[in-house]
Amino acid sequence: MAALQALLIAQNLADDKMLERATRVAAESGRRLDHVLTQLGIVSEKDLARSLGTLLDAPITEPDRYPRDPVFPERLRGKFLRKAHAVPIAIEQDRLVVAMSYPLDAFTARAIAAAVRLPVVTEVAIPVELEAALDRLYPETAAASGVAEDETAGHDGFEDDTERLKDLASGAPVIRLVNQMIARAVESQASDIHIEPAEDRLRVRYRYDGVLHEEESPPPRLSAAIVSRIKIMAKLDIAERRLPQDGRLKLTVRGQEVDFRVSTVPSLHGETVVLRILDRNAVELDFANLGLPPVIAERLTASLSLPNGIVLVTGPTGSGKTTTLYTSLLQIDSVARKVVTVEDPIEYQLAGVNQIQVKPQIGLNFASLLRSILRQDPDVIMVGEIRDIETAQIAVQAALTGHLVLSTLHTNSAAATITRLRDMGLEDYLITAVLRGVLAQRLVRRLCPHCRQSYPAPDELIEGFGLDQRTDAWPIQLWRAVGCPQCRHTGYRGRQAIAEFLVPNEEIEHLIFARADHVAIERAAVAAGMVTMFNAGLDAALAGATTIEEVVRSIRAEA
Repeated sequence: MAALQALLIAQNLADDKMLERATRVAAESGRRLDHVLTQLGIVSEKDLARSLGTLLDAPITEPDRYPRDPVFPERLRGKFLRKAHAVPIAIEQDRLVVAMSYPLDAFTARAIAAAVRLPVVTEVAIPVELEAALDRLYPETAAASGVAEDETAGHDGFEDDTERLKDLASGAPVIRLVNQMIARAVESQASDIHIEPAEDRLRVRYRYDGVLHEEESPPPRLSAAIVSRIKIMAKLDIAERRLPQDGRLKLTVRGQEVDFRVSTVPSLHGETVVLRILDRNAVELDFANLGLPPVIAERLTASLSLPNGIVLVTGPTGSGKTTTLYTSLLQIDSVARKVVTVEDPIEYQLAGVNQIQVKPQIGLNFASLLRSILRQDPDVIMVGEIRDIETAQIAVQAALTGHLVLSTLHTNSAAATITRLRDMGLEDYLITAVLRGVLAQRLVRRLCPHCRQSYPAPDELIEGFGLDQRTDAWPIQLWRAVGCPQCRHTGYRGRQAIAEFLVPNEEIEHLIFARADHVAIERAAVAAGMVTMFNAGLDAALAGATTIEEVVRSIRAEA
């Protein structure tokens, strides 16, 4: 263990004070040091696994290396393997390869070798992936199995018994099952967990980079208990199963504090639950990390430095508008300028920013809050969304009286935002007086840098998209998704914004007064130097950041 501590210090993963604190906690609690290090958030599970691999000169077990069926099931029981945090992988060269989350445990390796009568070679397992393999290979030992069959036997209507449901949801097995589900999603950087009861099973799906992936299903008899457990955690009413409910919860997962937004909706076979994972540590609020080109970032930053006016971010639901607004707020000096936000809901807490939650059920909507905020003399106001003419008019009045207003709209392009404001009822002279800039964006999946492959662009694509007009390189190269363990075999890892930024100039103002449509306004913006969102997507594809297919899917499909 001393060698591991020295290695963690050498790799700058921990310092002497951190390790001294972890050692003290381990001694007081009787737990192993590696458990304490990850639980306190000093070292992540992946970093600890890499350090153990370096220390032992052992490989890290990739997720696809775990077997489809148990190895030596007649000699190695699931209960023992779960307690030992080990999974036999395969027999190679007359030796049994075993994945262990703590390969320094020599006793477990010797015990397995004695049971199977073969030498044992260990690999280092990442705990969350090892737990998933144990749940799949030895379901009888999963946390859910701790709920005895006779607990539900003879209670066909137990879902309707609120007190019994509360007891079952508060039991250790269901708590462990839900905690494992959440930990696995956070560790694998999912953005959402979808729990959907069906007639004969409970479907669990995680969303990665905007696409849903199905996971192993828990026992269907635990559907109501799992949903109730999540509702208890989010302080929702578990007796109310006829109406939708929304809540929020905060958990420490693998040593990191993570916020979750919880939504429940009644369906045919029970309540469906969606947990939105708001991991502040997984989101880097920086324009470069969002994928915005330097030119757009500079223009947006210049707009944010203006003393008044309205700056809008537009796009469909799930296009990253709120993340862009949060990043924009961090560019503003919150010491010299008072910044207030009105949101529904508050996704991330920002230091130095006064954030207010909309509560329509008590009459606290965007418009009423905006009126009240103006009496507090703010410099910058962020409105989560302009949904109606009343909110739009108050935002315009705020901009006219010396405030900078940031907000979002649902439109397909920057130019279409102007016609949308007009359709909402704003007069043309007000639009030209307050509008300082419009950023329209979409999210496309980033190619995995570990497995992407280049290929010569076909002539049809070059001609169809005018690729030869966008690059001087020849032959023109594009990139395709392949798939590897690093990206869960999807070929993509993470997402980035593809955007266009419209700044109204004199020509565009004339077109607004002439009540021109969005096509004419976009043409004038392009003539003034705006790169359209689709062309920005083509540039990203040529740079190897994404694929032509992703650009067409996310932008052309809605155009």
